[in-house]
Amino acid sequence: MMAQTSRIRQIGWLLVLGACVAAFLALTFKVNAVKSDVRLVERQIIAAERSKLMLETEFQTRASQHQLAAWNQVEFGYSAPRADQYVEHERQLAALGTPRGLGAPQPIRFAKADTGPVEEESLFGDWLDEDDGEGVALAVAGADQPSRRFATSLAQRLASPAVVTVAAAEVTR
Repeated sequence: MMAQTSRIRQIGWLLVLGACVAAFLALTFKVNAVKSDVRLVERQIIAAERSKLMLETEFQTRASQHQLAAWNQVEFGYSAPRADQYVEHERQLAALGTPRGLGAPQPIRFAKADTGPVEEESLFGDWLDEDDGEGVALAVAGADQPSRRFATSLAQRLASPAVVTVAAAEVTR
């Protein structure tokens, strides 16, 4: 009989332990479901706060636009342009102008001398092309006179021969 009661006790304890594990699992699932609902509600609250902030900004912007429009009408007399205020070409614009008054100063005019086509000066114009593979530098004999070198155009410099010294440089490949 003792063996039977200890066996029943063991089965009872196993049933109680199984019920506790089942209750624990059910409670864990319920807690996780509530946490998920709380996170969802928090996201909705954040979205509602952002929407509220956007609406407040929109309201303040529109209120300031109305205030500016009222100031423009009352204080400054500004109004939106009408269709009849636009001109179609320069002659209509010129017709709107008035002649200069008697004491008005002469308009400021700028003079520009036409120097002809401008030749671009290269910083390395005194060097040979490196396509030939040699590092040869040219030194113009009149290099101490930069006004002659840079004041004349490229065509004029090519037309007049100049004394050139060639300095050979060693190129390693």
